[in-house]
Formats: sequence, C-alpha cells, structure tokens
Amino acid sequence: MKRVFFLIISMLLFSCSEEKQNVDSIVINANVYTIDGDFTKAEAFAIKDGKFVAVGTSEAIKKKYQSSTIIDANGKTITPGFIDAHCHFLRLGLDQQTVNLTGTTSFEEVVKEVLDFQNERQVDYILGRGWDQNDWEDNRFPNKKLLDKLFPNTPIALSRVDGHAILCNQAALDLGNVTKNSKVEGGEVVIENGELTGVLIDNAENLVMNYWPEPSRTDNVNALLAAQKICFDLGLTTIDDAGLSQDSIELIDSLQTTGDLKMRVYAMVSFSEKNVDYYLKKGITKTDRLNVRSFKFYADGALGSRGAMLRAPYSDKAGHFGLLVTDLQTFETNAERIAKSEFQMNTHAIGDSANHAVLQTYSKVLTNQTDRRWRVEHAQIVSPEDFEMYKNIMPSIQPTHATSDMYWAEDRLVNERIKGAYAYKQLLEAYGKVALGTDFPVEQVSPFLTFYAAVARQDQKQFPDGGFQKENGLTREETLKGMTIWAAFSNFEDHEKGSIEAGKFADFIVLDQDIMEVSQNQIPNIKVEQTFVNGVAM
Repeated sequence: MKRVFFLIISMLLFSCSEEKQNVDSIVINANVYTIDGDFTKAEAFAIKDGKFVAVGTSEAIKKKYQSSTIIDANGKTITPGFIDAHCHFLRLGLDQQTVNLTGTTSFEEVVKEVLDFQNERQVDYILGRGWDQNDWEDNRFPNKKLLDKLFPNTPIALSRVDGHAILCNQAALDLGNVTKNSKVEGGEVVIENGELTGVLIDNAENLVMNYWPEPSRTDNVNALLAAQKICFDLGLTTIDDAGLSQDSIELIDSLQTTGDLKMRVYAMVSFSEKNVDYYLKKGITKTDRLNVRSFKFYADGALGSRGAMLRAPYSDKAGHFGLLVTDLQTFETNAERIAKSEFQMNTHAIGDSANHAVLQTYSKVLTNQTDRRWRVEHAQIVSPEDFEMYKNIMPSIQPTHATSDMYWAEDRLVNERIKGAYAYKQLLEAYGKVALGTDFPVEQVSPFLTFYAAVARQDQKQFPDGGFQKENGLTREETLKGMTIWAAFSNFEDHEKGSIEAGKFADFIVLDQDIMEVSQNQIPNIKVEQTFVNGVAM
C-alpha cells in the first residue's frame, strides 16, 4: 500500500508542475530597456516565431521557457532596434557608387576628389554628393569654370550635402539645354556677372537631372544591400525612406519577398499627381517588412542653400525669402484628397513661412479628424504662435541638423529669429511625442550621433559651448523613445515594434555601453555588438 501511495503522490506532483514551453531562443542576464509604457527595465526575454513571447527576470524566464539557444548577455545593455524616422535609404546605397564629397574643406578639394574618382572608375557620367560651402574658408557657392576646363566632355553633377543644390559643369547643363535665361518655378538657376555658375537650386536641379541616365536595376539592388549592411551595423532595424518612386518601392518589396532585404521599410511615396492617383486607388500596402501608407511632399528648400521659405528676408541675403517648392494650390488640393483616405501626408518644411503654410493646410483639411499622425518633416524653424498648431500634427525631427547647422544658422537668422529654430522640446510639449531621425546621407547614419545631439545639443567637437539653446534639448528617456516607440507610432506601427514587449517583433540590439548611464561625451562612441531582426542576428 505504501508503494502505491507514494506512486500516486509522485504522479500528482508531476501533473501539478508547470511544463516548460519550447521557444526559439532565450536571452538572459541583460540590462534591458523595454521602452514599454512605464519605461520598465528587465533582465531577460523569450522569443518564438520572430516575436517576443515573454519579458521578465532571468529566473522567471528560465523557469517557464526552454530553448536550445540561450544567449547570456553578461550584463550588456539591450534596447529595441532603432528606427530612423526620416532618411534616404536607397540614396545612401547609391551614394556608395558616387564621389564622396562629405567633409571637403574647399572647392579645390572637391575637384581633387572628382579627379581621383574618375581616374579610378572611368565612367561616362560623374555624380557626387556631400559638399557644403559653409565649411569652406570661401563660403560662397562654387563655380563650374574649373570643372569645365578639366572635364569638357564628361557631364558632372555634384550635389550639396542636403540635396537642395547641385553644381553642374557645362557638359551637364547642356543635357537640359540650360541657359542663363532658364527659369523654373520653385527653383533658381544661379547667375553671377551675367554668366551661369553651374549651381542649380531645388526644382532647378530637374533641368539637368531629368536627362541624367537612371541607375540600372543592378545598381539599385546593390545600393539597397549596401545600405542595409551600413544600417544593421549601426543598430537600425526599421528605416523611413523619405521619398521613393513606385519602381523603387516595388524593387524593395521583391527583395524583401526573396529574403535578400531584411530591413523593415516605411516607404514615403514621392509626390507626383501620377503617384497620388496610383496609390490612392491601390490602397495601403502592409507586410511585416514593408509599409506604404504615406506621401512625401516638399514645401520649401534647405536653410544651408537659402532655399528654406522664411517670413522675413534672410539676414545674410537682403530681400531673399527662399523658395516655395510646391505651389499652395497644388499642395492644398492634394492634401484634401489624401485627407479622405487612410494615407498620411508627410511634408518637408524648414522655414517658418513653409511651416506656417503646411500647418494651416493640414489643420484645414483635417478638421474634426484626430490621430491621423500627419507629419511635418524637419519642422526646423517655427514661429512662436505656430507651435500651438502642432497639437494635432506630429513633428519628425533630426537632432544632428541643429548641431551641424550652428556654425552658420545664426547668420541666416539673427537675434530673436533663431529662437524658434530646432526647438525640439517645444515641439515635444506641443504634440506629446517626436519622431527622431538623421536625414542620412545629409547627415551621418549613426543613431548615436542623433542621441548625443538631442541630449547635449552639441556636435562631437562640443560646439557650441554649453549646447545650443539647451532648454530645447531632450532627456535621454525622451530621446530613446523618439528613436523607438514614438518613431513606430509615427508609422502606425507601435502595436508591432518599438518596444520589447510580448507579441511584438523581436527586433533588438546589444550595445557595448549603457546608453542611459554612460557619460554624455561617450555617447557617440557606443558600438552595436549585435543587431537582431525577428530574433535572428543580422
């Protein structure tokens, strides 16, 4: 009888014990910032079928789950994968195939880079990107004369760092029959002493680029894969590409379908009447890796090239107000159409006049509509009375713009006019959230530079001393949210990513330092040890 009794007790105890659940992988002994609603910290999590199934202490996770793959983080910091809410992913990849002019300190250095590139590549058309005349001792716009002399027969188009101006030689200008009498709405053909300089600003770029050979499919495939590697190495698991053609979106979709492109892409469709017609009819496209639900418009140009539309003239160019890239009637007509759909409207607006026009139009067409998450991309210079209108409009901002522009921005906007520029805290207080990005390749890809600029309001040289208008800096918690859950929110994807919570995609990164605790000046030096998408190391 005793033997039967003990057998029964053993069977009861076994049946009452909780059987461990099999999962694909378990991460333990980590310093996890979950970015959930309470900004909770955790030690461990379990992953199955590409999603987090549980988050908690190492002991609790090991007690409930089992896996043949257990990753001991050894105390390393883990955050959700970073989301760049405004960048140019395909352009980053294509730039790897062109002359890199970033960081050049003179026009002579620009020319040397072009010569070196052509000596190595021997191409029929030369593209380059990255020059910034504000970084040169002679900070006037460059002139094409030297390029004409060195390259009389090879078309050259060299884009300014922000993409809002290009320098062309005469061979390139001839492609579009550009003359000193050429005019274009929303753009400028720069003339000096009655002669073409070769500089084309904003819409004037199309006079040449409409005749430039398009990259081949192979070029674009290689570009996307190159950009993916750069981004994964820096901890980005979702990117918002701010302006893509239908062909580019379909190529991305095909590469994601075959598994070659694993990066998650929120695609803003470049504005054209044809694209609006096509996508409004087609409707939203949403897969686990691709989200096509927004249109990208341009209201004005950039501050660095004096194309941003201001309410008062530029302080350093009398009588010049900047450029309106899209006429207001076209802008409002399309805004009305998009407001009747489920699509977002995301508009580049840098100058205070452009921001005012965009905010007024958004407010008009979105009457009685809430949670549409329409975005102003950059929101760079805002009039004091216009911050109120951001209560229903989401700011999508790039903190490194503030720190890279500070060397010359106050020349463009003197005294009180600079107060509403790069006012990230005021924008956050108005809407309650901000989506953070880089605008790469205009700026560097690194999200850690984004984080540092948002918090310190300085560049890596610790300029300006004490930080630019430090009262408009963000806290570390706000910044991390802006790069994860708030960026996901801006894409209508906060239910599936942006935090480490059960049911969400297992997109996360392992850092070599604690981003929330490391000394401020060390933030730019943080390294990503591993990037995971769907729980798989990239």
